[in-house]
Amino acid sequence: MLLSIFLSFVILSIVIYRANKNTHNVVINKIDVNKNLNAPTNVTSPSITILHLSDLHLENISISPEQLFLKLELEKIDLIAITGDFLDRKRSIPRLIPYLNVLNKLNVEYGMYAIFGNHDYVLKKRDFSTLKKTLEEYGCKTMQNENATIIVEGKKLNIIGIDDFSTKRSDLDLSYKNLGEGYNLVLTHDPNVVLHMDKYHFDYLLSGHFHGGQIHWPKPYHLAKMGKLARLNIIKGFHTVNGKPYYISEGLGQTGVNIRIGSFPEITIHKINMQPLESKIASKAV
Repeated sequence: MLLSIFLSFVILSIVIYRANKNTHNVVINKIDVNKNLNAPTNVTSPSITILHLSDLHLENISISPEQLFLKLELEKIDLIAITGDFLDRKRSIPRLIPYLNVLNKLNVEYGMYAIFGNHDYVLKKRDFSTLKKTLEEYGCKTMQNENATIIVEGKKLNIIGIDDFSTKRSDLDLSYKNLGEGYNLVLTHDPNVVLHMDKYHFDYLLSGHFHGGQIHWPKPYHLAKMGKLARLNIIKGFHTVNGKPYYISEGLGQTGVNIRIGSFPEITIHKINMQPLESKIASKAV
Protein backbone atom coordinates (compact mmCIF):
# COMPACT_ATOMS: atom_id res chain seq x y z
CA MET A 1 0.00 0.00 0.00
CA LEU A 2 2.73 2.45 1.01
CA LEU A 3 4.75 1.47 -2.05
CA SER A 4 1.76 2.16 -4.30
CA ILE A 5 1.25 5.59 -2.74
CA PHE A 6 4.95 6.36 -3.08
CA LEU A 7 5.04 5.35 -6.75
CA SER A 8 1.91 7.42 -7.47
CA PHE A 9 3.55 10.41 -5.80
CA VAL A 10 6.73 9.95 -7.84
CA ILE A 11 4.80 9.67 -11.10
CA LEU A 12 2.71 12.74 -10.26
CA SER A 13 5.84 14.71 -9.39
CA ILE A 14 7.45 13.80 -12.72
CA VAL A 15 4.31 14.81 -14.64
CA ILE A 16 4.09 18.16 -12.85
CA TYR A 17 7.82 18.79 -13.38
CA ARG A 18 7.57 18.11 -17.12
CA ALA A 19 4.33 20.09 -17.39
CA ASN A 20 6.01 23.08 -15.77
CA LYS A 21 9.03 22.68 -18.04
CA ASN A 22 6.69 22.95 -21.03
CA THR A 23 5.85 26.49 -19.98
CA HIS A 24 9.46 27.48 -20.75
CA ASN A 25 9.37 26.08 -24.28
CA VAL A 26 8.01 29.13 -26.07
CA VAL A 27 7.10 28.52 -29.71
CA ILE A 28 7.33 31.21 -32.39
CA ASN A 29 4.76 30.62 -35.11
CA LYS A 30 4.98 32.59 -38.36
CA ILE A 31 1.77 32.96 -40.34
CA ASP A 32 1.55 34.17 -43.94
CA VAL A 33 -2.16 34.91 -44.23
CA ASN A 34 -2.35 34.75 -48.02
CA LYS A 35 -0.49 31.45 -48.16
CA ASN A 36 -2.78 29.99 -45.52
CA LEU A 37 -5.76 31.03 -47.64
CA ASN A 38 -4.16 29.69 -50.82
CA ALA A 39 -4.74 33.18 -52.20
CA PRO A 40 -2.37 34.98 -54.58
CA THR A 41 -0.38 37.88 -53.18
CA ASN A 42 -1.10 41.22 -54.78
CA VAL A 43 2.33 42.77 -55.24
CA THR A 44 0.79 46.24 -55.54
CA SER A 45 -0.78 46.00 -52.06
CA PRO A 46 1.37 46.90 -49.03
CA SER A 47 2.35 44.21 -46.56
CA ILE A 48 2.60 44.54 -42.81
CA THR A 49 4.15 42.21 -40.22
CA ILE A 50 2.35 42.00 -36.88
CA LEU A 51 3.68 40.64 -33.61
CA HIS A 52 0.75 39.02 -31.80
CA LEU A 53 0.93 38.31 -28.07
CA SER A 54 -1.96 37.11 -25.96
CA ASP A 55 -2.78 35.90 -22.45
CA LEU A 56 0.38 37.00 -20.67
CA HIS A 57 -1.16 36.06 -17.29
CA LEU A 58 1.67 37.68 -15.39
CA GLU A 59 0.91 35.61 -12.30
CA ASN A 60 2.01 32.53 -14.25
CA ILE A 61 4.47 33.36 -17.02
CA SER A 62 7.76 31.56 -17.51
CA ILE A 63 9.46 33.77 -20.09
CA SER A 64 11.26 36.81 -18.71
CA PRO A 65 11.24 40.21 -20.44
CA GLU A 66 14.89 39.70 -21.33
CA GLN A 67 14.19 36.29 -22.88
CA LEU A 68 11.29 37.75 -24.84
CA PHE A 69 13.54 40.44 -26.28
CA LEU A 70 16.18 37.92 -27.31
CA LYS A 71 13.56 35.95 -29.22
CA LEU A 72 12.30 39.03 -31.06
CA GLU A 73 15.21 41.44 -31.51
CA LEU A 74 16.13 40.16 -34.99
CA GLU A 75 12.56 39.94 -36.29
CA LYS A 76 11.17 42.57 -38.63
CA ILE A 77 7.98 43.77 -36.93
CA ASP A 78 5.81 46.68 -38.04
CA LEU A 79 3.01 46.60 -35.44
CA ILE A 80 2.32 44.92 -32.11
CA ALA A 81 -1.10 43.52 -31.13
CA ILE A 82 -1.87 42.17 -27.65
CA THR A 83 -5.19 40.38 -27.27
CA GLY A 84 -5.99 40.51 -23.58
CA ASP A 85 -5.62 38.76 -20.22
CA PHE A 86 -2.59 40.58 -18.91
CA LEU A 87 -3.25 39.69 -15.27
CA ASP A 88 -5.96 39.41 -12.66
CA ARG A 89 -4.30 40.81 -9.53
CA LYS A 90 -3.47 44.40 -8.66
CA ARG A 91 -0.02 43.48 -7.38
CA SER A 92 0.93 42.11 -10.81
CA ILE A 93 0.58 45.46 -12.60
CA PRO A 94 4.20 46.58 -11.95
CA ARG A 95 5.39 43.28 -13.50
CA LEU A 96 3.91 44.43 -16.80
CA ILE A 97 6.26 47.41 -17.16
CA PRO A 98 9.46 45.49 -18.04
CA TYR A 99 7.58 43.63 -20.79
CA LEU A 100 6.28 46.90 -22.22
CA ASN A 101 9.79 48.34 -22.11
CA VAL A 102 11.05 45.36 -24.10
CA LEU A 103 8.30 45.76 -26.70
CA ASN A 104 9.13 49.43 -27.04
CA LYS A 105 12.78 48.50 -27.72
CA LEU A 106 11.61 46.74 -30.89
CA ASN A 107 10.93 50.22 -32.38
CA VAL A 108 7.95 49.16 -34.48
CA GLU A 109 6.80 51.71 -37.04
CA TYR A 110 3.04 51.55 -36.51
CA GLY A 111 2.73 51.24 -32.75
CA MET A 112 1.30 48.89 -30.17
CA TYR A 113 -2.42 48.14 -29.67
CA ALA A 114 -4.18 46.11 -27.01
CA ILE A 115 -7.59 44.95 -25.91
CA PHE A 116 -8.63 43.46 -22.58
CA GLY A 117 -9.73 39.96 -21.63
CA ASN A 118 -11.98 38.41 -19.02
CA HIS A 119 -9.19 38.12 -16.43
CA ASP A 120 -8.34 41.81 -16.70
CA TYR A 121 -11.93 42.60 -15.77
CA VAL A 122 -11.57 40.66 -12.51
CA LEU A 123 -9.77 43.75 -11.21
CA LYS A 124 -11.68 46.31 -9.22
CA LYS A 125 -12.60 49.40 -11.22
CA ARG A 126 -9.81 51.53 -9.71
CA ASP A 127 -7.20 48.82 -10.30
CA PHE A 128 -8.41 48.25 -13.85
CA SER A 129 -7.94 51.97 -14.47
CA THR A 130 -4.36 51.62 -13.21
CA LEU A 131 -3.75 48.76 -15.64
CA LYS A 132 -5.16 50.77 -18.53
CA LYS A 133 -3.16 53.86 -17.54
CA THR A 134 0.04 51.82 -17.28
CA LEU A 135 -0.42 50.42 -20.78
CA GLU A 136 -1.09 53.88 -22.21
CA GLU A 137 1.88 55.46 -20.41
CA TYR A 138 4.20 52.91 -21.97
CA GLY A 139 3.03 53.50 -25.51
CA CYS A 140 0.23 50.97 -25.89
CA LYS A 141 -3.10 52.18 -27.26
CA THR A 142 -5.91 50.33 -25.49
CA MET A 143 -9.16 49.72 -27.35
CA GLN A 144 -12.60 49.01 -25.87
CA ASN A 145 -15.15 48.74 -28.68
CA GLU A 146 -13.43 51.36 -30.81
CA ASN A 147 -11.34 51.65 -33.93
CA ALA A 148 -8.36 53.51 -35.29
CA THR A 149 -6.96 53.95 -38.77
CA ILE A 150 -3.31 54.03 -39.76
CA ILE A 151 -1.77 54.54 -43.20
CA VAL A 152 0.56 51.82 -44.47
CA GLU A 153 2.31 52.76 -47.71
CA GLY A 154 -0.60 54.94 -48.73
CA LYS A 155 -3.30 52.36 -47.84
CA LYS A 156 -5.69 52.45 -44.88
CA LEU A 157 -5.44 49.79 -42.19
CA ASN A 158 -8.42 49.86 -39.84
CA ILE A 159 -7.62 48.44 -36.41
CA ILE A 160 -10.85 47.40 -34.70
CA GLY A 161 -10.70 46.59 -30.99
CA ILE A 162 -13.72 44.55 -29.87
CA ASP A 163 -14.06 44.27 -26.10
CA ASP A 164 -14.30 40.89 -24.36
CA PHE A 165 -17.12 38.68 -25.63
CA SER A 166 -17.05 36.17 -22.76
CA THR A 167 -17.95 38.85 -20.19
CA LYS A 168 -20.60 40.34 -22.49
CA ARG A 169 -18.65 43.54 -23.16
CA SER A 170 -18.54 43.25 -26.95
CA ASP A 171 -20.38 46.01 -28.83
CA LEU A 172 -19.97 45.42 -32.55
CA ASP A 173 -21.91 48.50 -33.63
CA LEU A 174 -19.73 50.73 -31.47
CA SER A 175 -16.54 48.96 -32.55
CA TYR A 176 -17.34 49.65 -36.21
CA LYS A 177 -18.78 53.15 -35.71
CA ASN A 178 -17.73 55.65 -38.39
CA LEU A 179 -15.39 53.10 -39.92
CA GLY A 180 -14.23 53.97 -43.42
CA GLU A 181 -12.92 51.80 -46.21
CA GLY A 182 -9.67 49.95 -45.71
CA TYR A 183 -8.20 46.64 -44.63
CA ASN A 184 -10.06 45.59 -41.46
CA LEU A 185 -7.87 44.03 -38.76
CA VAL A 186 -9.86 43.00 -35.67
CA LEU A 187 -8.30 42.51 -32.23
CA THR A 188 -10.40 40.71 -29.64
CA HIS A 189 -9.88 38.30 -26.76
CA ASP A 190 -12.56 35.62 -27.06
CA PRO A 191 -12.72 34.29 -30.64
CA ASN A 192 -16.33 33.16 -30.22
CA VAL A 193 -17.34 36.65 -31.33
CA VAL A 194 -16.60 35.63 -34.96
CA LEU A 195 -19.81 33.59 -34.91
CA HIS A 196 -21.77 36.84 -34.50
CA MET A 197 -20.04 38.93 -37.16
CA ASP A 198 -21.92 38.04 -40.34
CA LYS A 199 -22.85 41.69 -40.84
CA TYR A 200 -19.45 43.07 -39.81
CA HIS A 201 -16.63 42.76 -42.30
CA PHE A 202 -13.12 41.85 -41.27
CA ASP A 203 -10.13 40.80 -43.34
CA TYR A 204 -8.25 39.20 -40.45
CA LEU A 205 -8.98 38.71 -36.75
CA LEU A 206 -6.55 38.02 -33.91
CA SER A 207 -7.62 36.48 -30.59
CA GLY A 208 -6.56 34.21 -27.73
CA HIS A 209 -8.47 33.05 -24.62
CA PHE A 210 -8.28 29.24 -24.91
CA HIS A 211 -4.53 28.69 -24.26
CA GLY A 212 -4.72 25.78 -26.69
CA GLY A 213 -6.38 23.96 -23.83
CA GLN A 214 -3.28 24.47 -21.62
CA ILE A 215 -3.90 20.95 -20.31
CA HIS A 216 -4.70 19.29 -23.62
CA TRP A 217 -4.72 15.63 -22.60
CA PRO A 218 -6.33 13.51 -23.79
CA LYS A 219 -8.64 16.34 -24.93
CA PRO A 220 -9.39 19.76 -23.45
CA TYR A 221 -12.79 18.75 -22.12
CA HIS A 222 -12.68 21.58 -19.59
CA LEU A 223 -13.09 24.11 -22.41
CA ALA A 224 -16.60 22.93 -23.32
CA LYS A 225 -18.14 25.69 -21.22
CA MET A 226 -16.16 28.33 -23.13
CA GLY A 227 -18.47 28.59 -26.13
CA LYS A 228 -19.26 26.95 -29.44
CA LEU A 229 -15.75 27.14 -30.90
CA ALA A 230 -14.31 25.21 -27.97
CA ARG A 231 -17.01 22.56 -28.28
CA LEU A 232 -15.99 22.19 -31.93
CA ASN A 233 -12.36 21.83 -30.77
CA ILE A 234 -11.42 25.08 -32.54
CA ILE A 235 -9.09 26.31 -29.83
CA LYS A 236 -5.85 27.37 -31.50
CA GLY A 237 -4.27 28.30 -34.79
CA PHE A 238 -5.53 29.54 -38.14
CA HIS A 239 -9.19 29.10 -39.16
CA THR A 240 -11.79 30.72 -41.37
CA VAL A 241 -15.47 31.47 -40.91
CA ASN A 242 -17.54 32.29 -43.99
CA GLY A 243 -14.27 32.64 -45.87
CA LYS A 244 -12.86 35.20 -43.41
CA PRO A 245 -9.61 34.26 -41.64
CA TYR A 246 -8.97 34.42 -37.92
CA TYR A 247 -6.24 33.23 -35.57
CA ILE A 248 -6.39 31.91 -32.00
CA SER A 249 -3.15 32.22 -30.05
CA GLU A 250 -2.22 29.66 -27.41
CA GLY A 251 -1.04 32.56 -25.26
CA LEU A 252 2.24 33.35 -23.58
CA GLY A 253 1.32 32.70 -19.95
CA GLN A 254 -0.79 30.23 -18.03
CA THR A 255 -3.82 30.52 -15.82
CA GLY A 256 -4.59 28.69 -12.58
CA VAL A 257 -1.35 26.73 -12.33
CA ASN A 258 1.89 27.22 -14.21
CA ILE A 259 1.79 24.01 -16.23
CA ARG A 260 1.06 22.95 -19.81
CA ILE A 261 0.35 19.49 -21.16
CA GLY A 262 -0.09 19.10 -24.92
CA SER A 263 0.31 22.83 -25.52
CA PHE A 264 3.11 25.40 -25.46
CA PRO A 265 3.36 29.17 -24.89
CA GLU A 266 3.13 31.01 -28.19
CA ILE A 267 4.52 34.10 -29.88
CA THR A 268 2.97 34.68 -33.30
CA ILE A 269 4.23 36.79 -36.19
CA HIS A 270 1.65 37.42 -38.92
CA LYS A 271 2.49 38.64 -42.40
CA ILE A 272 -0.49 40.36 -44.00
CA ASN A 273 -0.85 41.46 -47.59
CA MET A 274 -3.39 44.28 -47.43
CA GLN A 275 -5.48 43.34 -50.44
CA PRO A 276 -9.30 43.18 -50.33
CA LEU A 277 -10.66 39.89 -49.09
CA GLU A 278 -13.15 39.70 -51.97
CA SER A 279 -14.63 36.24 -52.46
CA LYS A 280 -11.84 34.27 -50.86
CA ILE A 281 -11.58 30.67 -49.89
CA ALA A 282 -14.49 28.60 -48.56
CA SER A 283 -14.64 28.25 -44.79
CA LYS A 284 -12.35 25.67 -43.22
CA ALA A 285 -13.90 25.94 -39.79
CA VAL A 286 -17.46 26.74 -38.88
